[in-house]
Amino acid sequence: MSVRVPSMSVLPPVRKDRVIAQLPQCYSKKAAVQTKDEFNSKVKTACQEQRTGTVGFKIAKVIVVGDLAVGKTCLINRFCKDAFDKNYKATIGVDFEMERFEVLGVPFSLQLWDTAGQERFKCIASTYYRGAQTIVIVFDVNDVASLRHARQWLEDALKENDPTNVQLFLVGTKKDLSSPAQYSQIEQDAIKLAEEIKAEYWALSSLTGENVREFFFRVASLAFEVNVLAELEKSGSRHIGDVIKINSNSNNLYATSKKKQSNCCQ
Repeated sequence: MSVRVPSMSVLPPVRKDRVIAQLPQCYSKKAAVQTKDEFNSKVKTACQEQRTGTVGFKIAKVIVVGDLAVGKTCLINRFCKDAFDKNYKATIGVDFEMERFEVLGVPFSLQLWDTAGQERFKCIASTYYRGAQTIVIVFDVNDVASLRHARQWLEDALKENDPTNVQLFLVGTKKDLSSPAQYSQIEQDAIKLAEEIKAEYWALSSLTGENVREFFFRVASLAFEVNVLAELEKSGSRHIGDVIKINSNSNNLYATSKKKQSNCCQ
């Protein structure tokens, strides 16, 4: 199986409808990664002062996992291509789409990985889980079993990633096919699970497009914020041109380095 590898030199320009000027709101404050209404003040200041470092060149990896036929491919296609294909075709292995945004005036990219839900393709798909910044666990709001399986999909994805460095989203699809009474029941269970696994809950419809754009804008915004904060932490309070001073009273650096090297090789 061949997988397309993106090149920074061929990234498309940001579309006008992919510009994010404010933090998109969560779907339900009962189960949300963040309930605040605005971007972190440090992030806004850094963007205004053009101190976002390499964030504008980064690609945040988003993996979309879940049972067979819950609508993972339809979800991605609705956002990226504004299309809905009623003729279901199972994803073989993995595929991905690249989406470019402009967040607070800074370019930012999401790489959306569509993974297979069939058991026989799990071993192939799981090899592409590594390096994810965001994990989207998809279930069908009309299929209770697909919600029960969400925990296992999360466990599989976290085997390849650091749980402390990923953002989690639990997404219910096919909302258009559910009656208000049916949806109300499964929503309670979904929100309870989202709270337990520390994920943000969303419900949407790829057929009608309900909440799809809002969801991906939310994913892009939170990923962008995390990346900018990490860049600021890495650079500390230093600015370009600052002088870094080394304490002359410290031990001999060569001796220290040599000692560490010796311990490492033991």
